[in-house]
Amino acid sequence: MERRGERDCKENVEGRFPLTFWEVAGASAVVGAFVLGLACVYLTMPASDYSFLKLPRSLEDIQILRDHLEDYTSDYTVQVLVGYCIVYIFMQTFMIPGTVFMSLLAGSLFGVFKGVALVVFTATAGASSCYFLSKLIGRPLVSFLWPEQLSFFQAQVSKRRERLLNYMLFLRVTPTLPNTFINVASPMVDVPYHIFFLATFIGLIPAAYVTVRAGIALGELRSVGDLYDFQSIATLFLIGVVSVTPTLMSKNKS
Repeated sequence: MERRGERDCKENVEGRFPLTFWEVAGASAVVGAFVLGLACVYLTMPASDYSFLKLPRSLEDIQILRDHLEDYTSDYTVQVLVGYCIVYIFMQTFMIPGTVFMSLLAGSLFGVFKGVALVVFTATAGASSCYFLSKLIGRPLVSFLWPEQLSFFQAQVSKRRERLLNYMLFLRVTPTLPNTFINVASPMVDVPYHIFFLATFIGLIPAAYVTVRAGIALGELRSVGDLYDFQSIATLFLIGVVSVTPTLMSKNKS
């Protein structure tokens, strides 16, 4: 069995593209649905120059988006919200980096409380979308890209079945594993969706608050690294330790 597993892993690394035609077609259909949603938003907006619209990749991109969208947010609130949600969920679904910039944009456009609510909602929806898409077509891709990380995650989840929610909360609050990997790998290691959902919804609130709050003072940021000072990082780790403590205590008792 071990030799067979090694052979399959070697074939995945050296062989062909891991997804079948129908799996690629399914992912393409999801992309098409997002594009159709954005097209509907675009058609309901007034005629104007929208060349400034693009996926943000820097603080400068966020400032440009903020300066242009401020005028539309008050008059076309629904369209801006729907467009924001579609883009954020799309980026989460397909593991496109840059959602931290979208969180900053939420803070600069909607303020702290509305911004945090918006980011937590879209991040949870996007993570859920990624979870179900991965459940359908993700296993060969995850095994192809992250075989060692997947084995580690599988072992940790198996050891913490009784307190799995606490462990998943710990992962969400702290940077132990990337959120994108957690989203796509959770269905592969049999993390139930209700636990995945609760851990995502609750665990993302602290980081969302830090990022959204920073978006209000967008002009004062020099780099993305300024978002997380020592106090913010220490607070997140403290929350993570508190969330995982019941799991550690249960393990010691057993």
